[in-house]
Amino acid sequence: MKILVTGGCGFIGTNFIYYMLGTYPDVEIVNLDKLTYAGNRANMAPLEQSPMGTRHTFVRADIADPVAVRAILADHKPDAVVNFAAESHVDRSIHDPAPFVTTNVMGVQTLLTAAMEANIERFVHISTDEVYGSLTPEDPAFTEDNHLRPNSPYSASKASADLFVRAFWKTYGFPAVVTRCSNNYGPWQFPEKLIPLMIKLAEEGQPLPIYGDGMQVRDWIFVTDHCRGVDMALRNGRPGAIYNFGGNAEKPNIDVVHSILAAMGRPETLVTHVKDRPGHDRRYAMNYSLAHRELGFEPLYDFERGLRETLDWYAANREWRDKVASGEYRTFMDAWYGERK
Repeated sequence: MKILVTGGCGFIGTNFIYYMLGTYPDVEIVNLDKLTYAGNRANMAPLEQSPMGTRHTFVRADIADPVAVRAILADHKPDAVVNFAAESHVDRSIHDPAPFVTTNVMGVQTLLTAAMEANIERFVHISTDEVYGSLTPEDPAFTEDNHLRPNSPYSASKASADLFVRAFWKTYGFPAVVTRCSNNYGPWQFPEKLIPLMIKLAEEGQPLPIYGDGMQVRDWIFVTDHCRGVDMALRNGRPGAIYNFGGNAEKPNIDVVHSILAAMGRPETLVTHVKDRPGHDRRYAMNYSLAHRELGFEPLYDFERGLRETLDWYAANREWRDKVASGEYRTFMDAWYGERK
């Protein structure tokens, strides 16, 4: 099977490529990535230095560029498309929604149109639990039947993309599947997200900024479990279906941060509460019973094991982390957290 993976130099896309090539000797990957600030070409270096690298081809392109996308599909003739390409940071979407509309909405429409024209056999679009909005502590976990109630420009753009995928299935019969997942963590994650950011700041002895009271609850899934779920949806998902993936690990953000500090032997006095983010959702939780029933999905990592492996990976890859956490990223984060104080 030859798969076009978009956003393959980002966090989840990188892990998916390593997972697929490491699991299936007959899989080939064409990796399309625009290489924005969170897409790192160096993520592929270990792969390309291994025997698996012969089954990986990198192409720099933008999913919102119809000419480039059509050319890549014509040249490489993949059997399937798995779309990870997205602007994904909520804080950045609040700061400037425009890139999120361009990539997450217009880019997905462009990709769908080109893939349909190329008679792609299977299209998997990677979405997020944030399209469902927020839960109270008493609410049941999200199912695929929940209404879409996005509360940030980021989640609004992802919900729009999901609806485009649905429309292409309902209108044209295009064999597309949507997956929605809870908060990912693990290797290769760009250090603007909670867990890698807190690891880096704790290691440096800097204050750890926590929005509001820190009691926002998220369900955490180790990225390898998510990759397994996407693979299951790719191979066995029903066209037109939506599948939730979760990690059975609901935790308040403040508890996650305390776990990181304890594991690293750092003092809890580093925690600094800052002004809460506008429109901050209070709780996410995913019911993945449909994916379990139809695909056989079940997370294999509990949070303690996943966090331990994540900490070990970042400790062993400080050079990678420090390189990507410099320059434009540092300027943005310093300005943003400064506004929240």
